[in-house]
Amino acid sequence: MKTWAQTLSRWFKLGVPGYCAFCFSARACDAGWCDECFALLPWNDRHCEQCAEPLVGHVGYRCGHCVAEPPDFTATTAALCYQGPVTSLVHDFKFHGSPRAGMLLAELMLSRRPAQLGDALLAVPMYPGRAKTRGFNQAQWLAERLGARTHKPLLQARCVKHLPSQRVLNRRERQRNLAGAFVVSAPVPGHITIIDDVVTTGATGHALASVLLANGAQRVDIWAAARTPLQKN
Repeated sequence: MKTWAQTLSRWFKLGVPGYCAFCFSARACDAGWCDECFALLPWNDRHCEQCAEPLVGHVGYRCGHCVAEPPDFTATTAALCYQGPVTSLVHDFKFHGSPRAGMLLAELMLSRRPAQLGDALLAVPMYPGRAKTRGFNQAQWLAERLGARTHKPLLQARCVKHLPSQRVLNRRERQRNLAGAFVVSAPVPGHITIIDDVVTTGATGHALASVLLANGAQRVDIWAAARTPLQKN
């Protein structure tokens, strides 16, 4: 018997027009979902204004990490939590290259876009060998669609360090792992928005923002589809 995730993956790949990608009803809007499922998605409504970490029982606008060690980016927009159907959506896009899943993520990002969008968008770069193995850079794919819809130019950065998987690393381990990983050679505008699929600890955004600020940017923000919940960091 097929699991729910396998069924969901099949529907994402088929991309049936007019049907909700989450409940498969025929009440979908043009973006690909019905109003009921959209409302029930794991929205990241109460979060740190700087890194978008979900806040539970927290007083203030920034999490403890951002107060104690402020990252080099100013604000993060990640409207969804990396949970439930969003996890399956990201996984199908990232690891199976589903264009249907990618377009749904882009539409969800556009439904809750940043209050202030940068002068240009920059996708988190991927090491060339890793990109070749996976077949594409999911952040670049999203940046191209978002750039076209928001009429923002795209900047390019390079990842010059082969990074081992960061999924099992904590915040400080990720920061050490990312030291010296990114290079920006072209001139950069004053305000840049970094594009990624999921923000986990903010370490990648911090490392890339540091390089951009060193190259002349005055403000760097992050715009991602989802944020990993606090208990999973």
